[in-house]
Amino acid sequence: MNIKDMQRIISDFRDERDWKQFHTPKNLAVSISIEAGELLEHFQWKEGCENKKDISYEMADILAYLLLLADECSIDLEKAFLEKMEINKKKYPANKVKGSSKKYTAYES
Repeated sequence: MNIKDMQRIISDFRDERDWKQFHTPKNLAVSISIEAGELLEHFQWKEGCENKKDISYEMADILAYLLLLADECSIDLEKAFLEKMEINKKKYPANKVKGSSKKYTAYES
């Protein structure tokens, strides 16, 4: 399954329920943030992935909203991902940043 397949599945789910009217870019972006908060709850005061099933469902919710947002904004996620990875490779060259978590601005000098 690829991104386009997943977008079709979630769009069909949405359309069967007549929810597109509520899925504005703002509402979808807000929903991603809310679901990310719900994901964080599974890690609060814990060290690892203690409840993988619930964590996986929160991740799936985030992905669903992201797929809908990309569709609503006519963004090709596969293309955007690959372009962003090329940008990140330049911002964080492996020979300079390996083993470090510093922000890219710390390496610019």
